[in-house]
Amino acid sequence: MAKKVKKVAKSKAKKQWEGNDTDALVKAFLSMRNSPEMKAFLRDLLTESEIIEFAKRFYAARSIASSIHYTAIEEATGLSSRTIARVKKWYKHGKGGYKLAIKRWKNVR
Repeated sequence: MAKKVKKVAKSKAKKQWEGNDTDALVKAFLSMRNSPEMKAFLRDLLTESEIIEFAKRFYAARSIASSIHYTAIEEATGLSSRTIARVKKWYKHGKGGYKLAIKRWKNVR
């Protein structure tokens, strides 16, 4: 019985992720034309703490891509080893978003 409950919960989460609201958010991100516009949108959309947390996760992904050890990432960011492990999992086995973002980020700097 527990497996059915878990399966239903995952199904509901997937439906929420793939909905029209998500599509609208993605289109809003894509509509930003430059860094100042994106920063303004992120600041209105998210709290400062959320922005900082996302930045730390992106730092962790970049560090993982450079084979930097967890301990150094923890010290630099204050992220827990569990969060770093989660970032590594998605970096290695996700949809390729981190890898693509890192590749493109390198070309923007």
